[in-house]
Amino acid sequence: MNASNLNDNPLQLFEIKDGIKLHMYCSEAPCGDASMELTMASQEDDSPWATPTSVNAKPGGDAQISLLGRACFSRTGIVRRKPARGDAPPTLSKSCSDKLALKQCASLLSAITSIFVDPTNAYISSIVLPISQYSDLACQRAFSTEGRMNLVAGKKWLGGYSFREFSVTTTDLEFEFSKRSVQTRACKISASNLATTWSRSGLEENLIGGVIQGRKAFKADGASRVSRRCMWEAANGLATRIGGASSSTAICPGGKTYHYLKQGQLMAHRRQVKDEAREMALSGWIKNDGGSDFQLEKRSNH
Repeated sequence: MNASNLNDNPLQLFEIKDGIKLHMYCSEAPCGDASMELTMASQEDDSPWATPTSVNAKPGGDAQISLLGRACFSRTGIVRRKPARGDAPPTLSKSCSDKLALKQCASLLSAITSIFVDPTNAYISSIVLPISQYSDLACQRAFSTEGRMNLVAGKKWLGGYSFREFSVTTTDLEFEFSKRSVQTRACKISASNLATTWSRSGLEENLIGGVIQGRKAFKADGASRVSRRCMWEAANGLATRIGGASSSTAICPGGKTYHYLKQGQLMAHRRQVKDEAREMALSGWIKNDGGSDFQLEKRSNH
């Protein structure tokens, strides 16, 4: 256990062993800043687009203007929203580039898992991209201390958090089902809303639009085991096993919302890390608190 965490959180009893390195393979370039050069190169006309208004608008403004998707690709080094179809509603969901950049400060742990796991060794060591999806200029700008993360270089926070820059390496191997591989054997391709979750512990789920296949949307039994609701329920169960019945109440008192949970004392260090990283390196980041006003419901055994 990291000495900085002793007596700070009685539930944080787990850690990733020293010497374990975590690597991430992406079959496509992360959307957002790390793929802007690739986006430019794919255009018939790569002339800069006119920017409609200030990119880093304040919270409360029009999200579609405040956070750009793929639009205005000549604007680099900025926080972008996750790109989508042109007819999709505006969103505050951040691009993969921005989320990965923040993970270099806040670790791979989610809000819930950070209650139980020491973040010290929970950082990405390297990201591997197909060489066709790699731009050295873009990756340096998006992720490294040579780019927008320079203001957090060497930064350390309470709770075992620190800035841990990952390397970006390439491979000439293509994933069998990457966009480019599929295009060689199909006339048309389209995005899929089908996903699969699997874990060595026995979890297997097929999800359609984020809902377990065969279940109804917006119903509790349709939520994935890795959804925020189910993770919260699992956290309460683990806390009870670790510290007794009162420990789940320490995570979040009954009747409170998920938003209240994330504002709790057990996540104070994590909040500070994210707030400072956004302010120093990822300016223009607009918080997305939508969908966090739900409570846990008592489930029937029948």
